[in-house]
Amino acid sequence: MMLNTLDIMQAVLLIAIGLIAGVINTLAGGGSNLSLPALMMCGLPADVANATNRVGVLLQSITATKGFYHHKKLEVNSIKNTFWPLLFGGLCGALTASYLEVTLLKPLLLGTMIAVSLWVVLKSDTDAEQKREPKSCYASIGSLLAIFGAGFYGGFVQAGVGFVLIAAFVGMLDYDLLRANAMKVVATVIFTSIALLIFVFRDQVAWLPGLLLGVGSIVGAKVAVQFAVNVKASTLKIMVLIMTIIASVAALLT
Repeated sequence: MMLNTLDIMQAVLLIAIGLIAGVINTLAGGGSNLSLPALMMCGLPADVANATNRVGVLLQSITATKGFYHHKKLEVNSIKNTFWPLLFGGLCGALTASYLEVTLLKPLLLGTMIAVSLWVVLKSDTDAEQKREPKSCYASIGSLLAIFGAGFYGGFVQAGVGFVLIAAFVGMLDYDLLRANAMKVVATVIFTSIALLIFVFRDQVAWLPGLLLGVGSIVGAKVAVQFAVNVKASTLKIMVLIMTIIASVAALLT
């Protein structure tokens, strides 16, 4: 799907929102609470906005993954361990979103953004100071379902999935916060790749606004990685909290 009617102000807005979303998603999550409403404000229906948003998300996640790998915050074994549950979860979630009626998808998107953001503020535990030996997601049914569920959610709606992934990696698999953030962007690459393929096949991606978001998102991800690897764990926790509050407010205002 092509959209060639953006004016200069809309283009600048999408790049700026992409940059902010790239920072927020890399440090914590919830950037899609800004980018999804921005895409809908540009005239995209909810299903196309949901699909188009994945272009920026994929580009920022690839950029962040390369950055964390360069700084030696990613282990290949951890990626292999979670690959299949995330991939199949993302596939199921994207198929669900792609075939869901548009009239049902918009309120579901906005409602889910609000619910996940509030859940993180009230319930999630991202308090991990020291590096610990991560567990396998196959160590228990609960861990496996948590990773599959995060993949499903990411494939379905994306908005707020970073919070879900951080809670899963820290709370279920014993990752420290920095490495949980690094694994979060890898996980996003995995399920977003399969989701985007499905949305492209269904002709639900508006490439122009998606790529404009992507330009800003790449810059935002680079900035966020440099920040994340050079601050104390306590500072990173504060940033996660700030990002959570911003995402919650954005979701409530949409």
